[in-house]
Amino acid sequence: MTTPSPSCPCGLPEPYEACCGRCHRGAAAPTAEALMRSRYAAFVRRDAAYLLRTWHPRTRPGRLDLDPGTRWTGLEILGASGGSAFHSAGTVTFRASWRGGSLHERSRFERVDGAWAYVDGDFLE
Repeated sequence: MTTPSPSCPCGLPEPYEACCGRCHRGAAAPTAEALMRSRYAAFVRRDAAYLLRTWHPRTRPGRLDLDPGTRWTGLEILGASGGSAFHSAGTVTFRASWRGGSLHERSRFERVDGAWAYVDGDFLE
């Protein structure tokens, strides 16, 4: 008997390998929300290379140091605007929680050479 794969850290019921794992291995995220979810999963998995690769070149930091003590506990998508196959920009509002706190942000995404990229975000209360 095989053990079922755990659901993806992004909160969708698919196994990681079939969900955000595809993006982490190089598949393009089809929407800004899918990119947001895959970036959250990359934070959970401490995949700084993926986070940098999917950051807009205009705003990408030179390096990214992820705190190994941070334990992410959940992602809640609160809203999205634009960001589909028919858009060149979009926003995703979300709450990402970790043990001891949460981040509420409205993130901006733009297409770069056809692929979605994270531009920046506004922290919300």
